[in-house]
Amino acid sequence: MALLRKYLIAGLIVWVPLGATLLVIKVVVDLLDQVLLILPERYHPDALLGFHLPGLGVLLSVAIVLATGVTVANLFGRQLVAAWEALLARIPLVRTIYSSVKQLTESVFSAKGSSFRKVFLVEFPRQGMWTLGFYTSDQTGEVTARLGQDLVNIYVPTVPIPSTGYFVMLPRSEVIELDMSVDDALKMMLTLGVIIPEWKKRELTGEV
Repeated sequence: MALLRKYLIAGLIVWVPLGATLLVIKVVVDLLDQVLLILPERYHPDALLGFHLPGLGVLLSVAIVLATGVTVANLFGRQLVAAWEALLARIPLVRTIYSSVKQLTESVFSAKGSSFRKVFLVEFPRQGMWTLGFYTSDQTGEVTARLGQDLVNIYVPTVPIPSTGYFVMLPRSEVIELDMSVDDALKMMLTLGVIIPEWKKRELTGEV
């Protein structure tokens, strides 16, 4: 029985992460394949090929993004985007959503941006209880002026689904910046603390 259990665990160690990876890839590919619906039915790859070929949506999405990037990189493209944004700015709810998402995207993907590139240790949801959070910015505007404190904006994800979470503003003196990378922090969250970043392992074993 002990030998059977050993082989069973060894097999699970191989298949569980592989299965989870393939499942995530399938979900992403199926989602991006919906982009094909923007094509006229007679030009739809399924109709032309006579069968469904997964992944074409990914290629089309990449092509659209690249083509958009090439277009907006020149003067005409920038003027076109400016006109489009001016139009959206006249629609009350749409302008709020669009401007917020655009600022977030620019901050996250900009080479000079620092959002979601630092991991902090914060006391949350109460004093004495610690969790990991991601730095978003230190621009708190009116809040800083009214409280008279040096604050930092932190996003505290929920686990094991880090795409949802809490936005908190904490005094800089009450948060601890870690050397941990964002990837390591996500691994720690997704595994509920089972996987500990290598730096912490060395610290616990006394290695330097």
